[in-house]
Amino acid sequence: MIVTRIEPLSRSQSRIYLDDRFAFVLYKGELRLYGIREGETLKEDVYEQIVGELLEKRATVRSMNLLNVRPYTRRQLADKLEKELYPPRCIEAALRYVSAYGYVNDERYAQEYIACMQTKKSRRVLEAELLRRGIDAEQVQAAFRTLEENEEAIDEETLARQWLKKRGYDPERADYGQKQKMAAFLYRKGIGSAAISRAVWDGQDDMGSDC
Repeated sequence: MIVTRIEPLSRSQSRIYLDDRFAFVLYKGELRLYGIREGETLKEDVYEQIVGELLEKRATVRSMNLLNVRPYTRRQLADKLEKELYPPRCIEAALRYVSAYGYVNDERYAQEYIACMQTKKSRRVLEAELLRRGIDAEQVQAAFRTLEENEEAIDEETLARQWLKKRGYDPERADYGQKQKMAAFLYRKGIGSAAISRAVWDGQDDMGSDC
């Protein structure tokens, strides 16, 4: 492998390109330590020391430091390390380590997120957000089931009624227009039609029967 370019990234770090491809980031002192110079060959054993030892350990320590601040999903952590220019091999090694010791657990993350946010967001919205954070659908559903089995989950109708109460909705006094408005509000929040029917229209199939 030929060191084709050394590009300053900051005052203390540089991007290293091998055979015209970005390889990794090193501190300036490490360039001297490993004898890395533009136009010269980087031996395979030296490459292994840098990537397989130095940077894998650095990525793992960085992961632990991030997780000490707040929880991450596997994808969130991988994305963070990728943005910080760690090589894919080092990212995978870091993820294996933190997963093996339970520092990253997507299903546990999903359970805690749902428990924290379920009074503010509908199940449909929570599912979409967790999927975007990289948690697979089976783990998301498993998290909901666990909360339900532990009687910690809030069902949609209860949630809908809580939101309506906060908005001052009185089903006994509401006219047709007010009911339509509240139904539209719940729909935009991701509440299912069955729960909307029960919460707003007292379970009537024909939501226009009050007119």
